[in-house]
Amino acid sequence: MGRKKIEMKMVKDSNARQVTFSKRRNGLFKKANELATLCAAQVAIVVFSPGGKPFSFGNPSVDAVTQRFLNQDYTIEVDPEQEARVEKLSEELNGLLKQLHIEKKRGKMLDKALKESGASRSLLNINELGYDELVNLKAKLEELQRNLKGRVNEIEASSSLLLLKKVADEEDDD
Repeated sequence: MGRKKIEMKMVKDSNARQVTFSKRRNGLFKKANELATLCAAQVAIVVFSPGGKPFSFGNPSVDAVTQRFLNQDYTIEVDPEQEARVEKLSEELNGLLKQLHIEKKRGKMLDKALKESGASRSLLNINELGYDELVNLKAKLEELQRNLKGRVNEIEASSSLLLLKKVADEEDDD
């Protein structure tokens, strides 16, 4: 379907508003992380959900950035160990985000394959599964794939044996 421009106005439905908030919050935090990583900027964001729950992101931390802002102290000292840890966690986050993106693409391809094959959509709705359920499903699918490969090998071996027996029987008849 692609992206389309969304008119900037209050989302009336509270459920849709919460979903929109969650998606936009994740995008905002991702952009803040990219800004901090690419530009060595110190960033702090505090957001309150429509339900009043606070969410925050900070690099190196929300407290450090707010203290710097409140004290107008422009020479913040960052512990090199902490900076290295933040860098490592940032790289890990970026890797996980890439992996998530790949898994989403894979999920879309599986959805498309299900639709094309005419399989019942109610049988398997990947979008409604949680992380643990997806990990279990992946393990089960990999086990099924191994079992299928084993079964295919057995069938090929049986087929080869039958073919050899048939050839041997034909030679005996001659």
